[in-house]
Amino acid sequence: MHIEELAIKQYRNYRSLSLSFENKVNVFLGENAQGKTNVMESIYVLAFAKSHRTARDKELIMWDEEYAKIEGSIQKKNRQTDLSLVLSQKGKKAKVNRIEQQRLTDYVGHFNVVMFAPEDLNLVKGSPQVRRRFIDMEIGQVNAVYLHDLSQYQKILAQRNSLLRDMHRKGKPEQIMMLDILTEQMIEKAARITMKRFAYMDRLQKWAEPIHQGISRGKETLKILYKPAVDVCESSDLTKMIEAFAAKFDKIKDREIDRGTSMFGPHRDDLLFEVNGKDVQTYGSQGQQRTTALSLKLAEIDLIHSEVGEYPVLLLDDVLSELDDYRQSHLLNTIQDKVQTFVTTTSVEGIHHETLEKAASYEVHQGEIKRRD
Repeated sequence: MHIEELAIKQYRNYRSLSLSFENKVNVFLGENAQGKTNVMESIYVLAFAKSHRTARDKELIMWDEEYAKIEGSIQKKNRQTDLSLVLSQKGKKAKVNRIEQQRLTDYVGHFNVVMFAPEDLNLVKGSPQVRRRFIDMEIGQVNAVYLHDLSQYQKILAQRNSLLRDMHRKGKPEQIMMLDILTEQMIEKAARITMKRFAYMDRLQKWAEPIHQGISRGKETLKILYKPAVDVCESSDLTKMIEAFAAKFDKIKDREIDRGTSMFGPHRDDLLFEVNGKDVQTYGSQGQQRTTALSLKLAEIDLIHSEVGEYPVLLLDDVLSELDDYRQSHLLNTIQDKVQTFVTTTSVEGIHHETLEKAASYEVHQGEIKRRD
């Protein structure tokens, strides 16, 4: 899988930009604040219909304009797929081969992307919210059902939280029946989400463990532990999962009303990473934390390939400078002649690797991009 053409209009600092890419490594060179990351972000948004940098689509639209547009031609399984995404104050409009998609969950997954940026190094030591986002974005682009279940869960969660706040402020016992209805709806989605997360983390573990051992020269063993909010195990079937959620919600109902919020569910899940049996977040060195983050990202590439039959596009946004020479080489060796990759950096000096020496290079300056010969 690779992107052949990208066109963006009124996106961030780009009035209009059209680029063609080769199915290899493409490097964007330039000083900071020139627009390198904006191009990378536009590719990410084309895939996911949302940014990895902001939750506000308004920030993606050029100042004083009403909309931004991203278009891309994707080669996938030797067939061309044309994607189009319009962002405006009224919302998003997504098209696949010129056919408008009624739901964004039907759009996401046509173009698979893995992003590795400096903030992803916080995957291990950052907040649980960062790790939940990692889970959801990666499962969502290879499993449309998961994405739909997650979207429905979030809608029900928002309704339930609104009701709980109202019950907390006004103390309306007659609303208990509505709370029970929303809880029952949420439990089914929560159970399905939890089961899919268990399955995905198990597959990710199988890819990440040998990668981590390779980077650590065989000295370290990585273990990924999914920590759901409910006390269930990976072998639990859907019925047992639903029963466990129902028992937990029934037990804490009064406390949730007292606090005016949903205290429990997949929105409170977390991941734990262990290296040689020790929690990397608490006891790991910075090097171990970075190796873990790199292993997870490289494992994503292989996992997506195993799921969809093609490698995703890899976006390396200013991350090479954050890795030491050994981890740089391991990353570049992994993607060499295998994955279409986009790299942003201020300079490639000091990075001596065949992958970058054969790369297509682009100069970025004040929102203009020129191909370097």
